[in-house]
Amino acid sequence: MTRHEQLIEALQHNFGFDSFKGNQEAIINNLMDGKDTFVLMPTGGGKSLCYQLPSLLMDGVAIVISPLIALMKNQVDAMRNFSEEDGVAHFLNSSLSRPEIHAVKADVLAGKTKLLYVAPESLTKDENVDFLKEVKISFYAVDEAHCISEWGHDFRPEYRRIHPIVERIGKAPIIALTATATPKVQHDIQKNLDMLHATVFKSSFNRPNLYYEVREKTEDVDKDIVKYIRTMSGKSGIIYCLSRKTVEELAATLNANNIPSLPYHAGMDAATRSTNQDAFLMEKVQVIVATIAFGMGIDKPDVRFVIHYDIPKSLEGYYQETGRAGRDSGEGQCICFYSPKDIERLRKFQQGKPIVEQEISNLLLFETQSYAESPICRRKLLLNYFGEEYNQEKCGNCDNCKKTYRMMDATELLGLMLETIHQLNEKFRSRHIVDIIKGNETSTAVSYRHVDLENFGCGEDEDETVLHAIIRQALLKGYIKKDIESYGDLKLTPEGRKFMRRPTKFEVPIEVHDDENDADMENGIGACAAADDVLFSILKDLRKKLSKRMNVPPFVIFQDGSLEAMATSYPITLEELQNIPGVGVGKAKRYGDEFVKLIKGYVEENDIIRPEDLRVRTVAKNSARKIAIIQAIDRRVALDDLAERLGMSMEEMLEEIEAIVYSGTKLNIKYFIEEVVDPDEEFDIYDYFRHAENDSIKLAMEELGEDDYDEINVRLVRIKFHSELGN
Repeated sequence: MTRHEQLIEALQHNFGFDSFKGNQEAIINNLMDGKDTFVLMPTGGGKSLCYQLPSLLMDGVAIVISPLIALMKNQVDAMRNFSEEDGVAHFLNSSLSRPEIHAVKADVLAGKTKLLYVAPESLTKDENVDFLKEVKISFYAVDEAHCISEWGHDFRPEYRRIHPIVERIGKAPIIALTATATPKVQHDIQKNLDMLHATVFKSSFNRPNLYYEVREKTEDVDKDIVKYIRTMSGKSGIIYCLSRKTVEELAATLNANNIPSLPYHAGMDAATRSTNQDAFLMEKVQVIVATIAFGMGIDKPDVRFVIHYDIPKSLEGYYQETGRAGRDSGEGQCICFYSPKDIERLRKFQQGKPIVEQEISNLLLFETQSYAESPICRRKLLLNYFGEEYNQEKCGNCDNCKKTYRMMDATELLGLMLETIHQLNEKFRSRHIVDIIKGNETSTAVSYRHVDLENFGCGEDEDETVLHAIIRQALLKGYIKKDIESYGDLKLTPEGRKFMRRPTKFEVPIEVHDDENDADMENGIGACAAADDVLFSILKDLRKKLSKRMNVPPFVIFQDGSLEAMATSYPITLEELQNIPGVGVGKAKRYGDEFVKLIKGYVEENDIIRPEDLRVRTVAKNSARKIAIIQAIDRRVALDDLAERLGMSMEEMLEEIEAIVYSGTKLNIKYFIEEVVDPDEEFDIYDYFRHAENDSIKLAMEELGEDDYDEINVRLVRIKFHSELGN
């Protein structure tokens, strides 16, 4: 029997397949010939089989080094399902008790075990090294090998200790496998494992069945996700978030909207993580909401959508995580929500880390930002990033390929932009640069006498969105950069100064909307977010009447966003009204009667079918923390001390307090304001809000003067204002 026949027979007997995919057979042959092997194969390409099958045919036990306990459990379970002998595969890690470890070692010594999964931390323990020295090892498989490289998206220092430990245990062929590696990462992996002369097998990174889309991340991102998942009824999906807090809150929101979901993150105990993972694999829930701790090696072929709630830290991570969709070559939708603010926040998180680590992280973030903001085919960008040429201009299966763009010559405008940054001594952010070019007489422009600059108003006829697009493209092209230390001041780069001396053609892609959409915009459609413009107008009139009667600004009663929500969901009871964003129990009781009476009459008069069954329900987030904040304020605890105690930034603390006050709870923070805000300044801020048309902090800062008033102080006084007049 030839080796090919032997492999096909083993493949059919052990895994039920009639043929190999792609490079699988060549990889297995190379490994069985005793040669080091490097495998770069996209998620869903069948990497696991490349070491599972030869382990069954070769003499000895294969040591599989894997980073996650969940991954090990999943793979061991799969191997046991294929075999008649449970002992064929085991894992050795910190989750096992002492008797369980003895049982595993007994099976290995008895020759029953062909695959032994080991965490890198367990591999380095002296007792395990001594044990493995007694065992005949067929080969070492380093799974998720990108963890070795500092340039990879999931660097783990313990992975860099694998090679010296392997040398201690005893030499055997090494197979390193990963789904994501740029040429630089690949070289780093091979160098660290001392396998620069290994045979390299690269499969195409192109997954034609995956649809890639980047969407703007708004304040209503939770609602956008709920509405999207409702279009994917009964289909399994994964949502990736960067923080554990977001994971917990989003899972709760989905469940409140009848979308069966479970959270998964490293802060949960191992048993809960395992239970939640199994529930998703067994389709007891539709969605798993997780940090990047979830997914490595998860063998679920029919994941139909992968959503990124936050922009990923690297394109390698993004590609691997999206690769968990459509592994059966069926439908796979990859939706990423993007906001430039998320990029800035991730960059700030790097402050205080070693310079080299910051530089690597910033470069990876820059590539991710370029991907999110580029109008070029998403697939083309991804494949080129991994060193693979994609010769088609359009793939036809990403959002950019479905849009129409025109290229706008912005050479002259970029020159004006760079000149303006230079005139401002590189000390202001993009918002102010645009204001100067547009000729907006903001308080900052007036107080700094920037209205006298030569460039003030030089682009007054230009669209602000175009000017911001030019800044983004200039950042991506390297003409300017944002200074992290000064929270985003724009600085000229050497390339930017060169452009100022000798301009070259600079184009910006502008999305072209169809005539119908353009007409809608011209007619003002979409100016109001309410579904029922007539009801919205009537509610505004009622609010105005109440504000005169109570002698408070209209926005103190209900803000526009709350009225828009009322004109969309038609609440006809106080209980329904208190679920409207920005209302809460307190405001519903204080102001709600007249509003629900009006809405109920309007609904009956116009025979309106209310969309109650389609309403996106929100959940109370961190109620325990809110209670702790209220109690601490009652005890007059300094807010900055309270924020530190709760592990929050001052900005996060203010957001929590604002949410509490806007929902109708009265809080007295006068004691803290007296400590940190000058009395004259407090009077001016309070007086401003008393006469303002709305309570926008942005407008308040422009009116009061960004350089004369601290934004945190303005927010503190606004909280006091709302609490005293609105609750």
